[in-house]
Amino acid sequence: MKHVITLLVENQPGVLARIVGLISGRGYNIESLNVAPTQDPTMSRMTMTVPGDDHVLEQVTKQLNKLVDVVKVTDLTKKRYQNRELALIEVAAPPERRAELAELAALFEAKVIGVQERSLTIQIVADQERLADFMNVLKPFRIIDVARTGVVAVPRSEG
Repeated sequence: MKHVITLLVENQPGVLARIVGLISGRGYNIESLNVAPTQDPTMSRMTMTVPGDDHVLEQVTKQLNKLVDVVKVTDLTKKRYQNRELALIEVAAPPERRAELAELAALFEAKVIGVQERSLTIQIVADQERLADFMNVLKPFRIIDVARTGVVAVPRSEG
């Protein structure tokens, strides 16, 4: 199971290194990681995806809460939340298949942002499931390269 964890941290040098070191030092993997400042320039929000069971999540959360620079840890896995990820995907595209690829991209609300001699580069912003579906649909075209931002997520309001 993949757990989505967000952290509100003080925007200080070394915070990211301490958090990543804590998690990796205990043998846990971080599948995706995104860090950016919040509306308060003294704080940053980290969003990470950590694979593992509930015991893994519990251990990670307890350890993260002990760090001085960590203000708040939230496990979004079992809550309602919004998530998005940006992906740039280069796909093999001979001229006779470009229209087909462009139509397919449009069905997923993605767009072609680059045209090369033998490929197209497609940009998609989507939730994790939709991005996975799009990647599966592209497999027959031969994916050449993929760059992904990692998941960003916020809890949904209860009201």
